[in-house]
Amino acid sequence: MDYKSARQLVIKECDTALSKVDEGEIEQLIEMLFAADKVFFIGVGRVKLELEAFAKRLAHLGIKTHIVGDINEPAMTDRDILIVGSGSGESLVPVAIARKAKLIGGKIVHIGSNPQSSLAPITDLMVRIPVQTKLYLADEIVSNQPMSSLFEQALLLLGDAVAAMIVAQKNIELKKLWAYHANLE
Repeated sequence: MDYKSARQLVIKECDTALSKVDEGEIEQLIEMLFAADKVFFIGVGRVKLELEAFAKRLAHLGIKTHIVGDINEPAMTDRDILIVGSGSGESLVPVAIARKAKLIGGKIVHIGSNPQSSLAPITDLMVRIPVQTKLYLADEIVSNQPMSSLFEQALLLLGDAVAAMIVAQKNIELKKLWAYHANLE
């Protein structure tokens, strides 16, 4: 496969995946983000990297975000939400952290593909990106990319789409966002 074919494959698959996300779920997510005191994120591997990018972008928009496990992570309260990124919804650490967050009284948002996962009973909102996971569920979008690449790519783009919606809803002047950008670089 040449670069042009690979590029077209990735872009087409991402477009297909994101077109299957329920807009109502995205609107509920944004409402939850606005209502929360703090927003925590948990994921593992490449999913964690995509969630870190999402958290950083939301921080640029004035939302207090934290990555679970970071040295400066504050205590969670019942006024906060935890966003769990897991395609299968079965990743051990995120599921355990979500259960602990639920005991604290936090709201749980699962961004994933498997609506019947171990997270389902404690999830307040699931944003479903119905792409192929390691479970190979019948209704998942098949990908020709390695492993869970499509989920990870769609997760990153979903975060940027949510950020763009927030900018529009709050009528934020883009030029002013640089005041929130890191300046010790």
